[in-house]
Amino acid sequence: MTQANSALGADGNEGTTLPVSRREPEVHMPARERAAKNSSEDPGKKKRFGLRTLAVAAVTALVAGTLLQFAHFAHQVATTEVPASVQADAIVVLTGGQERVSEAVRLLEEGRGERLLISGVHPGTTRKQLAAVTESAKPLEAGSVELDREALNTAENATETASWVRKNGFDSLLVVTSAYHLPRATAELSGALPDVQLIGYPVFAKDLQLDAWHTKPATIRLLIREYVKYTVARLRIAMRGMS
Repeated sequence: MTQANSALGADGNEGTTLPVSRREPEVHMPARERAAKNSSEDPGKKKRFGLRTLAVAAVTALVAGTLLQFAHFAHQVATTEVPASVQADAIVVLTGGQERVSEAVRLLEEGRGERLLISGVHPGTTRKQLAAVTESAKPLEAGSVELDREALNTAENATETASWVRKNGFDSLLVVTSAYHLPRATAELSGALPDVQLIGYPVFAKDLQLDAWHTKPATIRLLIREYVKYTVARLRIAMRGMS
């Protein structure tokens, strides 16, 4: 190679040395800047990202709100108390446990109401059997105690009770049921008897520790089921009122 040629670059240009590749060197961008650049270059992608963010925020808010409402419901049930003054024209007890019926019969015998309706009685159950189970001091006579054998659920309890109340012209009603069931029972009865004064009387089962509900998995499950039923009942009653 001559001296003249040695001064030439690889492409024959005098005094020039070219890089191995003709491509421009890559410029590395931070991930955040690269994401912003890609997003700005793709309006559709930016819109989808915004919708996903909005959806996640909405679901999070919904779940948080539901949990707060359930906690409020559970606290309300756990802290409910027997009313200090108990007196009404009549008493209704919604069956579902021996404690409920026994307490209602006791209230009748104490004169807390003139008449008692036991709603949701099994067709095969007799008055004599009820008197034995409740340890009543006197027979459950037809003149003071009536048995509703038609109702199969809380909504039907309310329907049958409303018919009984209207037939007898009662203006106030003592509602006896389990503490956890009382909110739903009251909601159903309020919808069926909007002009009647309802006095809730909670009954506490011995094996149900409501004061420590948040530490008892079985109690938590019970309250969740009841909260769902209560929410559905309120929605159904509200929709019925708008129709």
